[in-house]
Amino acid sequence: MTDPISRALARAARIPKPSRRRTWTELSSLQRLLILTQAAFNIGFYAVLPFLAEHLGTAIGMAGWMVGFVLGLRTFSQQGLFVVGGWLVDRYGVRPVVLTGCVLRVAGFAWLGYAEATWAVIGAVLLIGFAAALFSPAVESEVARQAVTWEEEGHGPRTRLLALFTVAGQSGAFVGPLLGGLLLAVDFRIACLAGAAVFMLILAGHAWLMPQHIPGRTRTREPGGVRAMLRNRRFLALSCAYGAYLLAYNQLYLALPDEVERAAGDQTPLSWLFALSSLLVVFAQLPVTRWAGDRLDLRRSMAIGLLLVAAGFAVVAAARPAEWTGAAGLLPAAGYVVLLTLGQMLVVPAARAWVPDLAEDGRLGLYTGALFSVSGLIVLIGSSATGSLLDLGLPAAVPWLVLAALPALAVALLPRRPGKTGGTGAAP
Repeated sequence: MTDPISRALARAARIPKPSRRRTWTELSSLQRLLILTQAAFNIGFYAVLPFLAEHLGTAIGMAGWMVGFVLGLRTFSQQGLFVVGGWLVDRYGVRPVVLTGCVLRVAGFAWLGYAEATWAVIGAVLLIGFAAALFSPAVESEVARQAVTWEEEGHGPRTRLLALFTVAGQSGAFVGPLLGGLLLAVDFRIACLAGAAVFMLILAGHAWLMPQHIPGRTRTREPGGVRAMLRNRRFLALSCAYGAYLLAYNQLYLALPDEVERAAGDQTPLSWLFALSSLLVVFAQLPVTRWAGDRLDLRRSMAIGLLLVAAGFAVVAAARPAEWTGAAGLLPAAGYVVLLTLGQMLVVPAARAWVPDLAEDGRLGLYTGALFSVSGLIVLIGSSATGSLLDLGLPAAVPWLVLAALPALAVALLPRRPGKTGGTGAAP
């Protein structure tokens, strides 16, 4: 006769695991719209951004530190101003903020396509970033709120819905660079205008499909909330750790293009490396999330993810002294992309699932925005520094070792207790 634990394990083994198709059919129409929105956002965005550094350096003639500054400024004007977008969402609702952001993104991409002077490029980049500072907190805070509702209704851990949101985003990030690479063969301006056209379609779709009022979402009319948030040490610690991850992820647009150009002689393989990252997320995100949900709480999930990101930089650092070129030279870059992506699959859903447990009631938009504002500030400072680091003529491995140290050290910043619900596993 078997013991009770063995019988319980046997019963658990017979329970079918949730499939992606089953998860999709359980979603409400609003949840599906939000997830498809993320895919469309990234198609338009990634048709342009991966090729921006090369355009700024070659066509515009910017120095390396200025390219890094512009990229960091784009990230800061987006993530750094998320807190503004989040506050507006709490006050006015999701629909008007999303629609306004789409209008600004269309204008920004069109401007960037025709910008030639440095001031014009900076203006277009700021507009592009601020547009996302409006629509991204609106969509992401609502997805986080829907994920909590999903969990409370018994559909499964909230990270499952958030992982599906990530898969949709990476599907767009897979299609976007391929579209941009094809259009770039014609002209960078054409790629920018194609990105603007995608956001025109998003604008039209949301004007038609997004409800005027989302059930369960309350608007906060009372002022305040920022002071209490700034006293929330656990939330600020999470934001700083996430900022270190985001700075590492931003190297896909700064350090990785430089390494690919060195190894291959041009940036043609860059689109394929972005595609590799996106395909990994599309096919492995949900299995990784299920694995983490069975074994890890939120803190452990983020810690392992950050260490994987650090390992990706270490792989390139270890190979750089050999100065490999051609296909062999691209292998360390591919290893970096794989490890960074695996880390991303653990860090991003866990961080998003953690925020509702740390936010005040009725302030989820503010806290979601602040998570990215703090991390955006870190990216702004760090991108200028890393852009200079790559231009200093240091030994080949040193910049990559410095970049590896940042996410590794960020593990110590993570709050000690995951929160009320755990999200990817039970809280200790």
